[in-house]
Amino acid sequence: MQAQVSRLEFRDAMARVCAPVNIITTDGPSGRGGFTATAMCSVSDDPPTLLVCMNERSAQTGLFLANRRFCVNVLTQAHQHLAAKFAGAISDMGERYDAARWQVMASGQPALSDAIVSFDCVTEAVNRVGTHNVMFGRVVDIRHGSEEAALLYVGRNYMQPTALGSFGG
Repeated sequence: MQAQVSRLEFRDAMARVCAPVNIITTDGPSGRGGFTATAMCSVSDDPPTLLVCMNERSAQTGLFLANRRFCVNVLTQAHQHLAAKFAGAISDMGERYDAARWQVMASGQPALSDAIVSFDCVTEAVNRVGTHNVMFGRVVDIRHGSEEAALLYVGRNYMQPTALGSFGG
């Protein structure tokens, strides 16, 4: 019989995993929304597909599921303030969006003008796993942007590479 891993053990272990910080946006008939996420990754290149995990308890869950489209915006170090706003430091969606410059992708999704890259996605499937919805998005457009270094999250803090192999906070 295998020992069970507790929720706290898992969260503490995952805090040791470094991940790029992203703002996930949506706009459509159900309204405009956005949240900060590190749980995003590539699934396949044929067809180009990625996944994003969103807490089921988020007030925006219904909005993202109803719009069936989203945009993944990979953040630079200069976006730390924006990451905090979209993580919930500011609840007003208008204020969140007013804090940056946005472009509209062909599908109508908001793309951060100076993101490293923005992936415009159509939601192909959503699977509920534990406390989260895993949204699978078929990438229908890509916009390359900034060449700046990525904003990273590890140890429950935003981190910025200061030199190859070293980090500052």
